[in-house]
Amino acid sequence: MRAVFTTLLFVALAGCATLAERAAAVQRDVDEMIQVYGPGCERLGYRSDTDPWRACVLRLAHRDDLQRRALTTTNCIGHRGFFSCSTF
Repeated sequence: MRAVFTTLLFVALAGCATLAERAAAVQRDVDEMIQVYGPGCERLGYRSDTDPWRACVLRLAHRDDLQRRALTTTNCIGHRGFFSCSTF
């Protein structure tokens, strides 16, 4: 029993990322946002590497993230043989 518990614990913890791995993933995300949205913010008149430019990059990334998620809800009611579904 102890061996099973130890094995399950090891498997559960093996999937966890270390702090350094999570920090590296966040840094990659930030670098990608800067590469994608930085030039657009510069064209909008923000000087590179200033706080308003960073806010612009975050605002554009957030806007695109919300558009990609397409917040919709589908509800279906009915019984066997007849369903009525609505999406909004």
